[in-house]
Amino acid sequence: MLQLKITVLAQTPERDEVEEDTHTLVVNAHGGLMKLKMELYAGQPITLLNRATGMKQKCRVVRIDQPSPDYFAVAFEFDQPAPKFWPVVFPPTDWETPKT
Repeated sequence: MLQLKITVLAQTPERDEVEEDTHTLVVNAHGGLMKLKMELYAGQPITLLNRATGMKQKCRVVRIDQPSPDYFAVAFEFDQPAPKFWPVVFPPTDWETPKT
């Protein structure tokens, strides 16, 4: 779980460009989960802007939940894994806790 400031860039069905400043709830090397007021649809392509670094990353919406009438919880997946998009270090896949 990590809250990072991002900007979501998307297109409406009418092809209007829209954007929203928000933050993540969860991040990983393959995508994450964010809180969003704008309504998107599953499979929709979006672009994320990491406001701390200025990096952009193309991704797509995977799932949308509405836990509150005020916002959507949007799960997204990067088009390509992008572990360097977030300012965190992810452990290698073979990392384990030592057995005692």
